[in-house]
Amino acid sequence: MDVNFFKKSKITIIFLIVFSAIAIPVYYHLLKVDKKLKVYNPADVNPSLVDASIKHITKDHTIADFKLINQNGKVITQKEYENKIYVADFFFTRCTNICIAMAYNMSELQEYYKNDEDIMFLSHSVTPNIDSVSVLKEYALNKGVIDKKWNVTTGNKQHIYELARKSYMAVVEDGDGGENDFIHTEQFVLVDKKRRIRGFYDGTEKKDMEKLKKDMVLLKLEYTKK
Repeated sequence: MDVNFFKKSKITIIFLIVFSAIAIPVYYHLLKVDKKLKVYNPADVNPSLVDASIKHITKDHTIADFKLINQNGKVITQKEYENKIYVADFFFTRCTNICIAMAYNMSELQEYYKNDEDIMFLSHSVTPNIDSVSVLKEYALNKGVIDKKWNVTTGNKQHIYELARKSYMAVVEDGDGGENDFIHTEQFVLVDKKRRIRGFYDGTEKKDMEKLKKDMVLLKLEYTKK
């Protein structure tokens, strides 16, 4: 055979090998969907859930600093949740409807993640004047609350209601946190290590709890990839 034919064939083979080495990884990289959870800002959320004062915010929304008191009488602030992923909700101990399912589902989540040091839980009483530390302690014992994982809290009503409306965007009702103000929501809110909202879930629905678990996998992957 012609020597030139072999030379051309050799060049062609080398070209194909080099091309494949470069093109195939690029192709798969383009095909790969690096799925991440959405970061929620006020402008991304149903307007009925967002306080008028923050509806214009399109980026960098984070949970505000907070100061609460837990079931053991300990002051709880954002520092306890520093570098943690957590699920937040709003409840009251005398609730006889949605809170029962919410407490059960939160307990199930606590059990599921009890050995995961990255994940915590935070419940806010919406009737803080009734839900004293002693009432919360009894509630926590009944629900099997693990102190290092789940803080069940009371505190200043206006502060809690402002958190619900302006930080967690968890309630529809407008109000000022005054004596006659009352909020009631089934929302579970997923918060990342940067205090950003990454998901909203119906705390009474099992299917939403399964979605939350799947979303938690994606969220944890964000930190393991770094």
